[in-house]
Amino acid sequence: MTAPAYRRLSVDQRRAQLISTALGLFAQRPPEEITLDDVAAAAGVSRPLVYRYFPGGKQQLYEAALRNAADALESCFDEPHTGPLTERLLRVLDRYLAFVEQHDAGFTALLAGGSVAETTRTSAIVDEVRRTAADVILGHLEIAEPRTPLRMAVRTWISAVEAASLIWLDEGREPPREELRDLLVDQFVGQLMVAASRDEQVAGVVEMAVARERPEGPVGELFRRLVPVMGVGSTLL
Repeated sequence: MTAPAYRRLSVDQRRAQLISTALGLFAQRPPEEITLDDVAAAAGVSRPLVYRYFPGGKQQLYEAALRNAADALESCFDEPHTGPLTERLLRVLDRYLAFVEQHDAGFTALLAGGSVAETTRTSAIVDEVRRTAADVILGHLEIAEPRTPLRMAVRTWISAVEAASLIWLDEGREPPREELRDLLVDQFVGQLMVAASRDEQVAGVVEMAVARERPEGPVGELFRRLVPVMGVGSTLL
């Protein structure tokens, strides 16, 4: 039986192939369980060839794969500044949760930390994703100089999204992705509402954002669900 012909690739193509292969493996198992032999076998190349592209060994390949995953996650937040804010968030979360679902264990291994392969460099890459997400969302809120309460509300929500994603994977992807997405948007609205009750800048942001919402959209639906709940607690007012 004739062995398959070795496929010649350019330097950039081969490097991209090895990173993609490593990401696929990290999506199945934590990085500490993956060896360079595993990557070489999955890519159909020799171990020395992997070392030629990543002389730093598995750690260098892991960091390159993490950078690739971080770029993909950052691209999830690329959304035009048109339409109601909550509808923009729904689209962003659709892409984000699709990435999480596709990579499953890889999301935990690559972005949640706790791996023996974690270093200050890998932590910096993950932090960059969080900062990028916060900057993008603050940009959608159209505030040139956000004060601490607004920045804190946005960054707290981003942390909640990440934590919810990890719990969602641990719970076997329950509730359904669309339901989790809607819940996270509701939480964002709630986070801003609470901050708005204490800070005039956030209150201005909320007023402007709500004015652009559709009555049948996420905010209107949230308010309709909250009315009965608030009625029960009206004696406290």
